[in-house]
Amino acid sequence: MTPVRLAVLASGGGSNLQAIVDHARARAGRCAYDVVLVASSRDDAFALERARRDGIANVVLRPTDAGGEMLDDVLAAHGIEMIALAGYLRLVPRQVTARFAGHLLNVHPAPLPVFGGPGMYGARVHRAVLAQGATMSGPTVHLVDEAYDHGDAIAHWPVPVLSDDDPETLGRRVLRAEHLLYPRIVQLVAGTTVQPSVGTLPAFDDSLDDVALAGMLDRTLAA
Repeated sequence: MTPVRLAVLASGGGSNLQAIVDHARARAGRCAYDVVLVASSRDDAFALERARRDGIANVVLRPTDAGGEMLDDVLAAHGIEMIALAGYLRLVPRQVTARFAGHLLNVHPAPLPVFGGPGMYGARVHRAVLAQGATMSGPTVHLVDEAYDHGDAIAHWPVPVLSDDDPETLGRRVLRAEHLLYPRIVQLVAGTTVQPSVGTLPAFDDSLDDVALAGMLDRTLAA
């Protein structure tokens, strides 16, 4: 199987980018995707440094590229077949969402649509979850369309909200879940011609180590 050529779009530290790259490396020869491009909306994003360290082509998108012409050209030049957003804070232009419909993913750090939309990113999301008194949060991987956090959800991994949580502690736990879930959903989508719909997974158990959690995810996604 020839791996799908994947671009990752990131605006910040790129920890989910790293998780996607590491997952592919761990599955060498068996991974359905190959990260061949990292594009960022910020020239100081650490995601670019991660790309350089791994020998991945990388580019900074102009602030004036609101219409997406530069992004579209870069994606075409690298033969991109699929896109994963990883903390990318710009709205993806309509021409890109249309061309990559069904092959453009994002991970959001809370249930959607309740805790999504314009301006809902980072600690703001976790503050909103706590302010509402929700007992569960957790990452949602969804398809991307022309609106923020609006495309069809593929998978949600519930992460319990603890009584003593603050945005930082909740955010750390959710991010750990993201790093395990997102690469596996990217792999799932890259490896099929049919849009998968995983739904809600068994609740995240913070007492388990990453190996045990990864095994649980792999068994569930293979079922």
